[in-house]
Amino acid sequence: MSGNKFLLGGLLIAALLGGLWLASQQQKGTQLRYLQEYPQPRALPEFSLRNQHDQAFGNADLLGHWTLTFVGYTYCPDICPTTLAELNGIYPQLQQLADSPLQVLFISVDPKRDSVARLNEYVSYFNQDFIAATAGHDVLFPLVRAMGMMYGISESTENDDYLVDHSASIVVINPQGQVIGRFKPDNQPGKVAIASGQQILADMPVLLAR
Repeated sequence: MSGNKFLLGGLLIAALLGGLWLASQQQKGTQLRYLQEYPQPRALPEFSLRNQHDQAFGNADLLGHWTLTFVGYTYCPDICPTTLAELNGIYPQLQQLADSPLQVLFISVDPKRDSVARLNEYVSYFNQDFIAATAGHDVLFPLVRAMGMMYGISESTENDDYLVDHSASIVVINPQGQVIGRFKPDNQPGKVAIASGQQILADMPVLLAR
C-alpha cells in the first residue's frame, strides 16, 4: 500500500513539473527575447525626407505599418550591404506575419553623395519594395537621435572616399509611428556585426500579437 502511495506521489510530482515546464515554454512564446524594448514608445519629431522616387516621405508614411528602419549610407563597405541583404532574406516571411504590409526603411545619413538616383539604384539591388530616403543633416540628426541611434562624419568630406560612422541596430516603429525598440547587432567572431534576421523573425510575431 505504501508503495502505491509512493508511486502516486511520484506521478503527481512528475505531472506538476511537466505542467510547470509546459507553462514556461508557452510563456517564452509570448515574450520578446531579442528586441531591446524602450520603456515607453518614443514619438518622432516632424520630419520630411525624399525617397528614392524623389517623393516626400514623412511621419504620415509610418502610420498603419510596422517599419524596420536602418541608418547608413550607400558607400558603406560592410555593415549596410550586409544588413540589407539580411533583411531581404527574411522579407517574404515578415510579409506573411503582418496583417498590413511591413516596410523596410533605409535612411541615408550621407546626403552629399547619396542622391535620389543613387538611392534608387542601391536599394533596388536588394529589394524594390524597400524604401530609401535622405534629407539634410538638419532633418536627419534629430530624427536619428530620436530613434535612439547616432551617426557622425569625422573625416574631411572634400575627398569623396570618406567614411561615415553610424549605428548598426535595426529600429522598430509601430503602426502609430512611434519607436518601440531596436534589434542590436549580433557580434560573432569573424563576421560583420549586424542585427540577426532570425532574431527579428523570432520576436516580430510577439509584437504583432499584442
